[in-house]
Amino acid sequence: MVVGAGQAGLSAAYFLGRANLDHVVLDADEGPGGAWRHRWPTLRMATVHGIHDLPGMPFDEPDPEAPANEVLPAYFADFERRNGIHVRRPVRVRAVRDDDGALSVETDRGVWHTRALINATGTWTRPFWPRYPGQELFEGRQLHSSQYRGPEEFAGQHVVVVGGGTSAVQQLLEIAETATTTWVTRREPEFRDEPFTPEVGRAVVAMVDERVRAGLPPKSVVGVTGLSLTPAVREALRDRTLHRRPMFDRITRDGVVWADGRTEEADVILWATGFRAALDHLAPLGLREPGGGIRLDGTRVVADPRVHLVGYGPSASTVGATRAGRAAVKEITSLLTRATAA
Repeated sequence: MVVGAGQAGLSAAYFLGRANLDHVVLDADEGPGGAWRHRWPTLRMATVHGIHDLPGMPFDEPDPEAPANEVLPAYFADFERRNGIHVRRPVRVRAVRDDDGALSVETDRGVWHTRALINATGTWTRPFWPRYPGQELFEGRQLHSSQYRGPEEFAGQHVVVVGGGTSAVQQLLEIAETATTTWVTRREPEFRDEPFTPEVGRAVVAMVDERVRAGLPPKSVVGVTGLSLTPAVREALRDRTLHRRPMFDRITRDGVVWADGRTEEADVILWATGFRAALDHLAPLGLREPGGGIRLDGTRVVADPRVHLVGYGPSASTVGATRAGRAAVKEITSLLTRATAA
């Protein structure tokens, strides 16, 4: 069984089909596209980085001004049709439990039983909101980057953007066209000027893989690679639209306060603070390590070899997702072959 039909889940389904393994694909969304269908409407393909082909189907160069939340879902839908991948949706998985050697998958549409599970649920449904003193006192608006729909609604306001990832930068640059902004991050941002070569990609995967092999929560790809120094980002750094300030100490009813007493009034606080892996449904299996993560060997969960995580840790990037799908199917084929022989 595959849970999730984003890039990682579809890649796994493709390789399961090639291996002639009976499988079911469940997805919680109403239609194809994974997290891309939820991206904000003003995100254009020109500013989307690193889209990798789904297996066996090249991604044609799109119109750079086309909305990403239309282009990528259409590509995913076409991939499903061409490869005969039947995705059951919307189906929400509530819990996965051990059931006398099999896995019982409890959903809002009934219960399935499977010998192996490829989990590809991503992170989109688990936005991370940090807690800061005084947060509940703020009389302005607070939203997470996952709720951002475009810059127009902030016209004439002052927006504090919190976060050092790609979405924080993309959304701040849009908002700066209609409002004033302040950018705050916990750590000094690092910018990557060199191209993202295969060698760089392998080094990134190795660094993230080291953490998940140790049972620690994975770092984000941007946390390892740094922010891409695109022409738009260069210009924003030059004109100080992207002028980073350290993290504030607390929040007041009308703004934020730093440890040294400096204050900044704000109408909006935009928390572009990332996501966490959506794995709550796996909790009954007891997979987490003392370090807070799930220990993996490749895609295989060390604590339960019937379970594979794709789109997690080193396979969270689009290029890593396809590789992980292939690797998971290879491991599962070996597992089932050994079980049959026994």
